[in-house]
Parts: sequence; structure tokens; C-alpha cells
Amino acid sequence: MERNELYPIFLKLQQLNVLIVGGGNVGLEKLSFMLKSSPNANVEVVAPKFLPELGVLVEKHPSVKLTKAKFKKKMLKKRHMVIACTDNLKVNKKVFDLSRKRYLICNIADTPDLCDYYLGGIVTKGNVKIAISTNGKSPTTAKRLREFFEEIIPDDINKMVENLNEYRKTLKGNFEEKVQKMNEITEALKNKE
Repeated sequence: MERNELYPIFLKLQQLNVLIVGGGNVGLEKLSFMLKSSPNANVEVVAPKFLPELGVLVEKHPSVKLTKAKFKKKMLKKRHMVIACTDNLKVNKKVFDLSRKRYLICNIADTPDLCDYYLGGIVTKGNVKIAISTNGKSPTTAKRLREFFEEIIPDDINKMVENLNEYRKTLKGNFEEKVQKMNEITEALKNKE
């Protein structure tokens, strides 16, 4: 049976430099989802022209910059992460190849063979965030799972997280003792069902 071998991480995009190449519908979609999850992400979007909606979105996010220009190799300097979503396959491939040479992680939209990572479904409830991946096989399934989790996870889960964090700070003893106490308290959550 095939299995998903992707390694999920949660990036602090306000501390990283992201480049998005493409100012069309897909660029708008990628930036919108990114900012929904990380509203202070440092992002530069590069394209010869932009959808008007991109300009409206960027006005609400001062950490995002639009640069009206064709992609150039020098634009990869001081980047950590790249997304290319132009309608030109040659440009997308060039972005990927140049990113690879610089050891930058890169995602070429809708081209799994040219992706170091995928952008999955995300559920956020306060401090709780769940990322969903279908290994690039079915974005629709990821969307349905996201909707399911958004519905079943209570909005007050954030209060529980904050309370447990405060309790954790009061615990004495070594790491193993603290873990055991936290496990005892959270075990009740599992048994509520």
C-alpha cells in the first residue's frame, strides 16, 4: 500500500522570505491561503501584470510586496521558499531549476514532479492548527477533511490550550514527570467520547 511520506512542518513565515512568481488566479489563490494562515508572512509577488484582486489583498498586508517585472534569477537571492504559478511552463521550470541550484524549497503549482513541498488543507482554531495532506493526490479530499475538522473541533479548544499551558508552567519536577502529568490530564479528552 502506498503511503504519504511527506514531513509536515509549521513555518514562521514572518521570519522567512517567500517569493511567489505569478500574478494571476493561481498566484492570488496561493497568496490568499498563505495570508489566511500567516497574515504577517514576508512575501514578494513578481509578475509582469497582476489581477486587481491581488492589489486589494496586498493593501491589507503591509508585509507583502508586489513587483511588476518578469522573473529574473537575481530575485531568488535571500529567499527561503519559492512558489511559481505562471501560465508559462518554461518560466516555471526555470524557477524550479534555479531554486534547486540554490537549495531553496520550491513549489511549482499543479506540477507534482516540480515540487519540494505541497500546500495542503489547513484548519485553524486559535492556537490549534491542523495541516491536511493527501500526498498531492486529491485536493478535493483535503478540502472536505478541512471542512469536517472545522465543524467538529469546538471553537473553545483555544481556551483549553491556554489553560493547559498555564498549568504546565506550574508543574515541578523533571521533563518526564511533567509529560506524565500532562498525559494524565489530556487522557480525559480521549475518553470523553
